[in-house]
Amino acid sequence: MLKHKRLKLDIELVPSSSWGLNLRNLLMPKMWKKLREEVVAKYNNRCAVCGKGGKLHAHEVWNYDDKNHIQKLKDIITLCTMCHATKHIGLAGIQASEKGSSYENLIKHFMKVNNCSREVFEKHLKSAFQKFEERSHYEWQIDLTTYRNRLK
Repeated sequence: MLKHKRLKLDIELVPSSSWGLNLRNLLMPKMWKKLREEVVAKYNNRCAVCGKGGKLHAHEVWNYDDKNHIQKLKDIITLCTMCHATKHIGLAGIQASEKGSSYENLIKHFMKVNNCSREVFEKHLKSAFQKFEERSHYEWQIDLTTYRNRLK
């Protein structure tokens, strides 16, 4: 994270050892749909980051205890397609190269939402990938206690 300015839209790269370990994959589709609808209503059918309406994704926000390797679900927020792809820019980059879509549009979106330069983006991206590499060396314990009542 950059020290001089808090970013509205930051890059969140889930450690490779945790790919697929999320609330959506653990819940029955009907339960996830209900939870997603609650989250969308909570954010008034708008992206929690940029405020756009339209197609919204339910995005899991994680806290990482890097000492004990515990990945705790902190919140679920709504994100528009562009903010969601930017949050997961590593995956989005792979998909962009496969589909021929524009990775550059994600960079432009990041800079617009954060009102920042390309240099700020590049520094943040580098930092996010360094943290991803460090965290991917470990197996993470997933903590879903925040949403335990919804799993019943």
